[in-house]
Amino acid sequence: MSEESTYYVPEQSKYPIAAATGFGLMAYGAATWVIDSSNPYILILGTLVMAVVMCMWWNTVITENMQGLANAQLKHSYVLGMLWFIFSEVMFFAAFFGALFYLRVIVNSWLGGDAAIGIFDDTPTDAAVANNAILWPGYEAQWPVMETPDQAANGDAAIFKGPDQAMSFPGWANIFSWLPLWNTAVLLTSSFTVHIAHTGLKNNNRKQFVTWLGITVALGLIFLVLQAEEYIEAYQHMGLTLDSGIYGTTFFMLTGFHGAHVTLGTIMLMVAFFRSLKGHFTHDDQFGFESAAWYWHFVDVVWVGLFLFVYVLD
Repeated sequence: MSEESTYYVPEQSKYPIAAATGFGLMAYGAATWVIDSSNPYILILGTLVMAVVMCMWWNTVITENMQGLANAQLKHSYVLGMLWFIFSEVMFFAAFFGALFYLRVIVNSWLGGDAAIGIFDDTPTDAAVANNAILWPGYEAQWPVMETPDQAANGDAAIFKGPDQAMSFPGWANIFSWLPLWNTAVLLTSSFTVHIAHTGLKNNNRKQFVTWLGITVALGLIFLVLQAEEYIEAYQHMGLTLDSGIYGTTFFMLTGFHGAHVTLGTIMLMVAFFRSLKGHFTHDDQFGFESAAWYWHFVDVVWVGLFLFVYVLD
C-alpha cells in the first residue's frame, strides 16, 4: 500500500469531550452572566477550560504535521472540515440576520398597528389599529426603537425602556467621531493585509508573509479595542444596553457574537504568526495559516452586513 493511499489515524484522545465540556460551561455561564452580571465565574471557568484544551489540541496537531504524519488525504479532510465549519457559521449568522429582519420589519410593524400589512396591501386593518390602541396606546413603529411599546403605554412606570441615543449614522458633520466607521475601516484593511501575507507565502517571500501577518493581527486587536470602547460608550453615555428593548437586544446579540468570532479569528492568526516566526508554513504546506485567513475573510464579510443593517440602514 503506497504512502498516499494510507490515512493517519490519531490515537484516542480526551480533547473532544474536554472541549465539549468547556464549551458547555461557556454557554451556560454566558446565559447566567446575562441574567446576573455579578456572576461571571462559570463563563470564566469555561473560557479557561477551552483555552487550555485548544492550546494542547492544536499543539498535538501541529506536532503531528511537522513530523510528516499528515498526508495528502488527511490534509484534504482538514480542508473539508474547515469549509463545513465556515458554512455552519454562515447559517449561524443567517439565523440572527433573519431574526433582525423579522423583528424589525414584521413584529415592530404589527406592534405599531400595521398587522396584516405589506404582503397584499398597504392599509392597516381595523382590528390591527384597534388592538394597538388597546394594548400599546401611543406606540408608533420606528427603527431604531427609541421608545418601546411598554414605555409608550405606561410612561415612567414602564419596565422596558428604550435607549437615549442610537448607534445609527450620526450625520456627515460627526462622521469622523463615529466608532463603527473606524471599526469598518480597520477590519476591511485587515482583509487586504492578510491577503498580502498569503500572497507572500505563495511566492516564497517570508519577509512579506511574516510582516503583513503581524500587521493583520495588530489590526484585529485594534478592532477589539474599538468595539470595547463602543460598548463602554453605549452603556455609559447612550443608555444603550441589553435592557434597552428589542433594539438593544438585537444590537448586542449581533455585534457581540461577531466580536466573539473576531476574537477567535485573531487568536487563530496570532497562533499562525508565532508559528511563522519559527519557520512554519511553506508554499506547499500552509493549511494552518490558510484556514485562519479563510475564517478572517468570513468575519469581514459578516461585518459588512452588520455595518449596513445594524448601523447604516435605519
